[in-house]
Amino acid sequence: MDELPGIAEWLWQNYSAYKTWAFYAPMGAGKTTLIHALCDLLKVSATVSSPTFAIINEYESPVAGAIIHMDWYRLKDEEEAVQAGVEYALSGDAYCWIEWAEKAEGILPDSILRLYIEIIDEQTREINIKKLG
Repeated sequence: MDELPGIAEWLWQNYSAYKTWAFYAPMGAGKTTLIHALCDLLKVSATVSSPTFAIINEYESPVAGAIIHMDWYRLKDEEEAVQAGVEYALSGDAYCWIEWAEKAEGILPDSILRLYIEIIDEQTREINIKKLG
């Protein structure tokens, strides 16, 4: 946990050109925790939490502007994602950070940063990054 602010800063410095970030990881791997660290770095003053039930939370950052945090865990498929307004959120100028993006891969934009978080042990995670577009 002590390294998380530094990791968030490194990710932002190296990949902020990507407006859409998709987080892939098993339950409890730290997707929301990493997004929270990014929001702390970007001086988001609102409470940052996983939008599991709301599907979409929106935050305002004085550094990055609008940030849309989505959690697609409860979505059944792409059609339900479209009905929830996800495509509209993805088409704007805001940063979009998506947990459980694998639930609706077909509606993700071509230019995207994919972060794969692997649980090594209780205190250790490994992040693999794939840039598209």
